[in-house]
Amino acid sequence: MGCGQSLLQFFGRDSNVPRSNHLMAKPKVHTVSKRLKLGVGYEDPAILAAQTTFKATEVEDLYNLFKKLSSSLIDDGVIHKEEFQLALFRTQVPENFFSNRVFDLFDLKKNGVIEFGEFIRSLSVFHPNAPFEDKIDFAFRFYDLRQTGYIEREDVKKMLSNLLEESELHLTDDVVESILDETFSNGSKRISREEWENLVKSSPFLMQYMTLPYLQDITTTFPSFRYNTIDDVHEDTGAGQ
Repeated sequence: MGCGQSLLQFFGRDSNVPRSNHLMAKPKVHTVSKRLKLGVGYEDPAILAAQTTFKATEVEDLYNLFKKLSSSLIDDGVIHKEEFQLALFRTQVPENFFSNRVFDLFDLKKNGVIEFGEFIRSLSVFHPNAPFEDKIDFAFRFYDLRQTGYIEREDVKKMLSNLLEESELHLTDDVVESILDETFSNGSKRISREEWENLVKSSPFLMQYMTLPYLQDITTTFPSFRYNTIDDVHEDTGAGQ
């Protein structure tokens, strides 16, 4: 999950680019909402803020990130899997188990793309102030590969094999089996949602990857989000001319 950090760092990397003084002095954030309504899957920032841990202004700021993601390869207002991989790894990579799995969870409508509302709701789970229950649920669904309502031993083994292969780490079969034995120490070959919740509550370090501190204050950490968005709106609408 640590790759999610690079996603924010990458798209905030131009935060030191000077902005025109009149835009910085009088940010017309409300114009962003007007621009958002033209996008696919638009949802009102106030509604999204009420349903997530983000403020309405932060939702508007995050539109700039979403806009860059959704136009990196195909400019159609939605994030495709290839664009998601490009954001995580900064390069186009072959099929990647990790990014595919996270993409599938962000794709709430299961239509093969990520719309703006889906992006905000899913990213909100990684906010430091997001309810711990939401983080537990997301992590559980991440491991529940076949959506059986359980974390299956064979699914975890498949996940380990894929992650080890992609990271070019080499563990013997005996070591992998030992990890699985320790994970499924209850003698069962699967972990229920309740057992998973008890496990992570007793060992909270297991959930560290479910929090991105950079989401705490988006505008302060990545000021280009707000000013880029305003610049884009002025360019698109001809405002300020």
